Amino acid sequence: MRRAWLVAGLLALTAGCATLDQSAPVSRPARETIKAFHIEGRIAVRHDSESFSAGIDWRHDAQADEIVVSGPLGQGLARLTADRGSAQLETADQRRYMAADMEGLSEQVFGTRLPVSGLARWVLGRTSSGGAARLDEAGRIAGLAEQGWVIEYLRYENETRDALPELLLARRGGVEVRLIIDHWNLAR
Repeated sequence: MRRAWLVAGLLALTAGCATLDQSAPVSRPARETIKAFHIEGRIAVRHDSESFSAGIDWRHDAQADEIVVSGPLGQGLARLTADRGSAQLETADQRRYMAADMEGLSEQVFGTRLPVSGLARWVLGRTSSGGAARLDEAGRIAGLAEQGWVIEYLRYENETRDALPELLLARRGGVEVRLIIDHWNLAR
């Protein structure tokens, strides 16, 4: 059951925290121009009294996503892959779920369609479908209410406008997802 909550939270939202040398801000492309990324970090999901945490490794580009969720010793717990026209979830116990897209996959696995198509934009600190956003002094999203989720951007990698999120917290009903991004790698 705990693995299901972790994967549900992962599909529902991914969020972040990175450890970088704060003495010299990292030069980043404008947030709206980023099309591909690779993040490594940690995710914690809490639903009522149940909680679970794991490592996360996510590769995203315009054609595909691959998300690997791993336990504390690095063993794989689940692998989600999606491209244009298919999505697949494979668990450590060799169960496989397939659907035409990630929303359909979430409905098949968890019984509800989760707003997973917008996750890549949320992780980058962008809105997905024009939700209500609150900006900080640098012009970055500090909070976002979209598709039933309330997302708080608790920390960015530095104070510049195009800094990437390091720590995100998302809430919806009794579900809370916290994502810490340890490393960002952007395709150039």
